[in-house]
Amino acid sequence: MKFRPLHDRVAIRRLEGEEKSKGGIIIPDTVKEKPQEGEIVAVGPGARDETGKINPLDVRTGDKVLFGKWSGTEVKIDGQDLLIMKESDIMGVVA
Repeated sequence: MKFRPLHDRVAIRRLEGEEKSKGGIIIPDTVKEKPQEGEIVAVGPGARDETGKINPLDVRTGDKVLFGKWSGTEVKIDGQDLLIMKESDIMGVVA
């Protein structure tokens, strides 16, 4: 199934968190924090302004981004865990 977000929303796949601490201790899944970094897998066409013109998004598919800890809505599409959020919830693109 193909998925295309509407308006100024994006679909993000979280990047995996660290498996070990800096000291070399393996961190179990139950106490790992969810990473706040992800890769954009789909973007919407953009938001409309007051005149009805579509303003394209600044992010593209494949960009690695940082987002807030509680941002987005978690969904499962084709067996993948994704986050759907507005572009304004993204803090920045990781170069």
